[in-house]
Amino acid sequence: MVTLSLLGEVCPFTFVRTKLRLEELPVGATLRVVVDHPPAAQNVPRSVTEWGQRVLSVEAEPEGVWAIVIEKVKETR
Repeated sequence: MVTLSLLGEVCPFTFVRTKLRLEELPVGATLRVVVDHPPAAQNVPRSVTEWGQRVLSVEAEPEGVWAIVIEKVKETR
């Protein structure tokens, strides 16, 4: 699993950076995205799903951080 830390980033950049990183990964890969911007904890999973990928989990971690685990299920380019 690849981890992408987006601590300090805000929407819409959180999704843009998530999308760019997913595009680099092969189908079947998982990406763990770490965010601390509260709207990103909702917006990134929603946007990823609308984009056709699978959100495996969204978990709150200590100190206002969320971990979003995404599986790339289709090629996006």
